[in-house]
Amino acid sequence: MGKNGNQQVGDFSDFDLDHQTLPDWIDGQAHDSGSYPYAKRMKNKEYVEKLHALHIELAKFQRHVNERGERLVLVFEGRDAAGKGGSIKRFMEHLNPRSAKVGALAKPTDEERGQWYFQRYIAHLPTKGNMTLFDRSWYNRAGVEPVMGFCTPEQNEQFLQEAPAFEKMLNREGIKLFKFWLTIGREMQMKRFHARRHDPLKQWKLSPIDYKSIPLWDDYTQNIEKMFRFTHEQDTPWTIIKANDKRRARLAIIRSVLSQLEYEGKDAQVVGEPDAKIVGGSADFLSTA
Repeated sequence: MGKNGNQQVGDFSDFDLDHQTLPDWIDGQAHDSGSYPYAKRMKNKEYVEKLHALHIELAKFQRHVNERGERLVLVFEGRDAAGKGGSIKRFMEHLNPRSAKVGALAKPTDEERGQWYFQRYIAHLPTKGNMTLFDRSWYNRAGVEPVMGFCTPEQNEQFLQEAPAFEKMLNREGIKLFKFWLTIGREMQMKRFHARRHDPLKQWKLSPIDYKSIPLWDDYTQNIEKMFRFTHEQDTPWTIIKANDKRRARLAIIRSVLSQLEYEGKDAQVVGEPDAKIVGGSADFLSTA
């Protein structure tokens, strides 16, 4: 952005995260960006009440998973700064960490780079009675890796062919797989990047890749669309969450899981249904995001 803040609306070519002041045009358009359907953020009181009720349902569900020996995998993917980590934190907040774990893998080691691509993720799959939430996953090879040049086009194509087969194997093994894609508008992403840059408690969230990604929005979009074409299947679909409002997104993710599963003591009125305004399949994302 220009140092005087006089950048034209929609022009990100000179966006400067290091500048102390966020331009008014970005701040003003952030909430509505990406075709977000709500005019205002959900009020905190309503959010806290609904989240508390859903946490009780998650606790019931975890007991069911433990007792029945079920296995769940939740994949959280999305635009940078879309709220993946925060959504996982709220999902996990009152679960027993002995049987609910987060898989947040660092960049592969030299040894892992010599392995089958999916191999290091397999080591984190849950045993009976457990669930794993992946904060980014094997889908790195469909998004950040091809955009940033961390894999070859041939490796990307091979992944897109193999991922559906890999997930079908998980399905046949009895592992329930949920795939969430969190999407935000471009102005909202810039606002969140800027907040991370200037908050000492959030600076660890901002990586060199985030800086490099700023002019590559369209490249990411093309790869995301391609990923959905290859990997959104009937048995292993993607669930798209419009996440400009983090509060609504977190509630929607929990509801998306609980509404599809049965467990003892389920309160259907509390669980309800995912908010159709911000939750959909890949076709919804491709046409409106």
